[in-house]
Amino acid sequence: MGAVRDGKELPVLALNCGSSSLKFGLYLCQKQHATLAWEGEAEEIGRENSSFWATTDDGKRQKERINLPNHVAALAYAIDVLKRCNHRQPEAIGHRFVHGGPKVREHQLATASVVEQLRAAIAYAPLHVPAALSVLEATKQKIPGVAQVICLDTAFHRSMADVSKTFAFPDEIRELGIERYGFHGLSLESIIPQLDRLPKRLVIAHLGNGASVTAIRDGKSIDTTMGLTPTGGVMMGTRCGDLDPGVLLYLLRNGYSDASKLEDLFDHRSGLLGISGKSSDVRKLLTLRKQDTRVDLALRMFCYQARKAIAAMSAALGGIDALIFTGGIGENAAEVRNEICSGLGFLDKFQIMVIPAQENLQIARITAQIVL
Repeated sequence: MGAVRDGKELPVLALNCGSSSLKFGLYLCQKQHATLAWEGEAEEIGRENSSFWATTDDGKRQKERINLPNHVAALAYAIDVLKRCNHRQPEAIGHRFVHGGPKVREHQLATASVVEQLRAAIAYAPLHVPAALSVLEATKQKIPGVAQVICLDTAFHRSMADVSKTFAFPDEIRELGIERYGFHGLSLESIIPQLDRLPKRLVIAHLGNGASVTAIRDGKSIDTTMGLTPTGGVMMGTRCGDLDPGVLLYLLRNGYSDASKLEDLFDHRSGLLGISGKSSDVRKLLTLRKQDTRVDLALRMFCYQARKAIAAMSAALGGIDALIFTGGIGENAAEVRNEICSGLGFLDKFQIMVIPAQENLQIARITAQIVL
């Protein structure tokens, strides 16, 4: 580490686990700066059509179809590709964790005790945390002796006020760690450094396969749509979003008494896919919209719920100075953005921006700040 203090760069490998993907990037980092050297992604992990791409030494993308049965296999292949490239090997590794549960709330080194607490948090995000843990353990074996850092999606939201984060349950329930945690924190953290001027009252709509809307005052989260888990809030690609609790009780009494059935319904068969009956991909849905009333309904519901959430977050802020769209849908689907904004004319004049999320870069920045 002494060489780094002398002004040399620290090679940081950023690993970003999704439920069926692994994004990665090698960054050369100093305290305040990070430069991308190499990146790629394993997609559709565990499925027949899994694929892998990474940049070559000349900066071009090279993509291939390859069988990737799990995240560990995807990591192993990525590390092999990195070793064949003309790049420095990582001296620190940053891992995205969607949820750290009630005890892991800050970005920090992945000590043995922290890892145990993360294992205890699997129930809060069963789609994401097990994969991230498997990658963390695998990196210790494949790249031993380097610092490992936990970068949390929930950390950005620890500034939320009690009225925002508290669910209306008695003490014995809330003491189980049931509260609004908020997610997409690394995306939100990556947006703020890209602004020339930080608006006092900012709403960020992260719209992708997962979607959330967050109210930010003076750079700090005060409220957000997602709750205990990444299933809550506005409807998403395959997730249902917020529900009347009575729906859960009704389903429990009518054939959905198995938790795994409910999880499959809420996380995999609902949202845009469930309503349209066609796809969770907004790009495909937009091409089918005029011919299929179910597809049209799905898109109208998505825009309506996002619009309501933006208005609610504006109310939480006492007004809005800027609205930022990010995420795959937010950045690329102009038709969706326009439909959402068309119903927000009652709000005072505010700026609308589209800014790309830079989660991998933010992971690298956090890791370098902790390690250096």
